[in-house]
This record gives sequence, C-alpha cells and structure tokens, in this order.
Amino acid sequence: MDFISFIALIVLDTTASWLRMFAALFLSILLSIAVGIYAATSRKAERIILPVVDIFQTLPILAFFPFVIYIFVFLLPGYIGINAAVIFLIVTSMAWNIIFGVYEAVKVLPNEFVELADLYDMSSWQRVRKIFIPAAMPRVVEQSVLSWSIGLFYLVTSEIFSIGNANYAVKYGIGVALAQLAFSGNYLYYAIGIAVFIAFVVATRFLFFRPLELHFTKYNRVSEESKKHFALHFGIAKAFNYLPKLVRAPAKRLRAISAFRRARHPAGASRNAGAHAALPREGIKNLKIKGLKKGLGGIAALVLAMLLLAVVLRYPVVVHYEYEALVSLAVSFARIWLAFAAILAIAFPVCVYLIFISKHRNSYLLFFQVIASIPATILLPIIVIALKGYALHSELTAFVIFFLSGIWYIIFSVIASSTSISGEIFEVKRLFGIKGKSAWKYIYSRALLPGLITGSVTAIAAEWNASIVAEYFTTTGISGTNVVSSVSVGIGKLLDVSLGSGNITLMIIALLNLTAMIIIVNTFLWKRLYRKVSNTYK
Repeated sequence: MDFISFIALIVLDTTASWLRMFAALFLSILLSIAVGIYAATSRKAERIILPVVDIFQTLPILAFFPFVIYIFVFLLPGYIGINAAVIFLIVTSMAWNIIFGVYEAVKVLPNEFVELADLYDMSSWQRVRKIFIPAAMPRVVEQSVLSWSIGLFYLVTSEIFSIGNANYAVKYGIGVALAQLAFSGNYLYYAIGIAVFIAFVVATRFLFFRPLELHFTKYNRVSEESKKHFALHFGIAKAFNYLPKLVRAPAKRLRAISAFRRARHPAGASRNAGAHAALPREGIKNLKIKGLKKGLGGIAALVLAMLLLAVVLRYPVVVHYEYEALVSLAVSFARIWLAFAAILAIAFPVCVYLIFISKHRNSYLLFFQVIASIPATILLPIIVIALKGYALHSELTAFVIFFLSGIWYIIFSVIASSTSISGEIFEVKRLFGIKGKSAWKYIYSRALLPGLITGSVTAIAAEWNASIVAEYFTTTGISGTNVVSSVSVGIGKLLDVSLGSGNITLMIIALLNLTAMIIIVNTFLWKRLYRKVSNTYK
C-alpha cells in the first residue's frame, strides 16, 4: 500500500472510531441525565441507584461481553449488530462518572431553586428542563472529558471482542488498524497511525470539548459554599458514602442499648429513672426497629449461607473455582498496589510542584491532558516489544499498563481539589518562609490529602479495570490467536481466559469476588481515610 492510500485509510479508520465514540458519548449523556436527576430528586431511587452504579463502574468491560454477544450480535444482522455492540461496550465505560456528575450538580442546588419552582407551580418536566439540566450541564461537560479518555482506553478491546471460538471485529476502526500494524511488524506505519490518533485527540479537545466548557461555564450557578458542603457531607467523589453502611458506630449503639435496658430493668427502676427519662420514645422506637432489622439481617445471612452450602454440595466444582478466583485476586491485588505505590511516589511530588511552586501550571496541565488522552492499550504493542528482552517482561508490561492507567487520575484529582485550598495557606507559607521538610509535613501533605484520596479511589478502580488488558492480551480477532502478553496468574487473566473458553460460571465467580473486594476496600479504607482528612483545614 502506498503512503497516500495508507494515510487516507488510517484517517478513515480513526473517523469511524470517533463516530462510534461520539454516539456512545451522546447515549451516555442522555442516560446520565435521566438517571442522575432521578437519583438526586428521589431518596428511594438514590439508595438503589448510587450503590448499583458504583458497582458497575468497578466491573471490567469484559463483564458485559456475554450480554453484548447474545443481545446485539445475535439479534441484529451482521455489521449493524457488531457496531451496536461496540457502541454499547464504550457506553459501559463512559456513563458512570457522568451519572455521578449529574447527581452532584443537582444535589447541591440551593433550596431557593426548588422554592421558586414551587412558587411558579412548575411541572416535573419544566423543573428538569429549566432547572436541573442547565445546572447539570457544566458537570456533564467536565465529566465527559474524562469519559472520553476512558472510552479511548477501551477502544481496542471494544472494537475486537470474542467469546469462545467466535471472534468479532469492526471493519473500520483505529483500534483494529493499530493492532494489526503493530503485530504485523510494520512499525513505521504504526507510528504514523499513532500520530494521526494523537492529532484527532488534540483536535477533539480543542474543537469540541474546550468550546463546550467555555459555553457552559457561565451557566454554572452552584455556589462554592454548596460545593464544599457537598464535598464535606457526601465524601468521596464516586459516592462511596452511599455504599451499604457496613461501618457503624458500635460503641455509641451499645451505650444506647445499655441505657435502654437499664431503663426497663424492674429491679433498678428508681435508680434508672433518669436514664429512662433521658431516652425519648422515638429513640426507643428506633432501637426496636434497629433490633428488628438486625434480626432480619441475621436470618437473611443464615438463609444465604444455607443456599451457598447447597450450591457447594450440588456443584463441588464451585469450590475449585472459588479457590482459583481468590488466588488470582490476591496476586492481582499485590500487583496493582505495587503499581499504585509507584504512582504515588511520582504523582504527589509532581502535584506539589505544579500547585505550590511552578508558574506555568496551565501549560503543564494542557500537555498532561493531551498525553493522558493516549490510551495505554494503543501503546501496548510497543510496550511489549520494548520490554520483551527483560526478565519477567510480562510482569513489567503489566506494571507499566497499571501505572499509565492510574497516574492521571491522581494528578488531575489533586490539582482539581487544589482550587478549594484557602489562600491563607499560600500566604502563611510565603510570610513565614516555610520550606523543605516542614513545608512537606505541614503544608503540602495536609492540604492535598483530600484530593489525593479521591484520586486514589478512581486510580485503583482504573487499575482493576485495566487488569483485563495488562495481565492477558491476545491478537484474537485480528490475525489468529497469538498471546502477546500474559502473566502467570491474575484476576484479569482469569476473566479473559474463562470468557474465551466459554466458562461463564468461572467468570461470574471471579467477577463477584472482584466486586466484593472493591466494595470492602472502599468501605473500610477509603471512606475512613476521607473522613479523617476532610476537616484538615476546616
């Protein structure tokens, strides 16, 4: 193929991918506006939607492959079904953070807006159209930039997917084109394809997202006080405070129950009269309700345990699958947190430099935004080739993919949170000339910790999602089946292999273990850390 024809073809491939990306973004925004507004305006919906969405955003895109195959590919004819499947897969990576953005924007609206709507007797549709959507659009645009980058990360995986012996790939797409060029050894054309890809990324950033940001900024009427109120009370950006409240206040509850019992004890009625009087009837009623819920929870746990026991006795292979999933999960856990430690060691000093020292922060941020938009999956062939001669090259490849997947979340989250840092902190640093270790201990670390924790939550989630590529990557669907990179054991590899072999049972067990682990870490680690540091400079 001559050079001009190649350029025309690669531009066509990239345009086709971009059309799918825009279609997925449009559908994600429509879905997010509907779901986010509903969750923000209905307590019952809020309790259900937020935990469910939070779980969905932690699931790797592989979790949706069987559904995509059976619904889109089998029901829709030929190429239409494949394109619909690709668009849906991209939506599953884009929509979740936009939903949370809409939810946050509507949730922090001042009460005056609701009172005004009541005064003018606005219908539900009028409130949505004239109040909620305009209030949410700045956050929609802001989150759409992040969603676009996430969608690009899964572009290759979305455009080439398989289950069992059935392989599916789009006819035109930059993900397929770059993978074919890299694995065929045509590195010159591969580099040119990367350059075209970057050109499209930059053009999209400046010609599409930047004008939207400028247009909708003026409509952002949410006060800074409301934003701080939301951040303080609702915690981590991904709404982990709305996960099931596994962490209670046991000491406080035990004191209340003890007071209740002392108040009702017949032998010590006079002695406990004060305690009985101090315990209001509503408190007694709440304790009874809590006791009832606790009893029902115990019964539900017992029934669940019995069902699990029945499944194990009926299907003993489940025990083997569970063991395999736990071992794979433990190894991936260690691998991901090692990469996360390296991310922190680099990202935090970079953030300190940009926020407190550098005078060219905006220029650096612009450069970082462009670099961050280049997904690690596009660079994977080059990473594999560059590390192939080293010992443990598969582990090194996984480490690099994990690192590139998570570092930008830390940097952008910390820098975004720095806008809420009080100007007095910078003034104190300047007046007293605080430098060196003292500045790191008393200024930098404390001021940036809330943003660091929020970014860490999303960075770890991104690493878990990237495990399906970092731990096992093949050319299936492009040029036969050739394992490009594979670690010895890992949850990402287990998901890939089980899906490829058609073992949906093992895949579901692995997904359930992964989801449970992420919820536990979010609840017992990130949520507690955020509570500790949220009032650092209050």
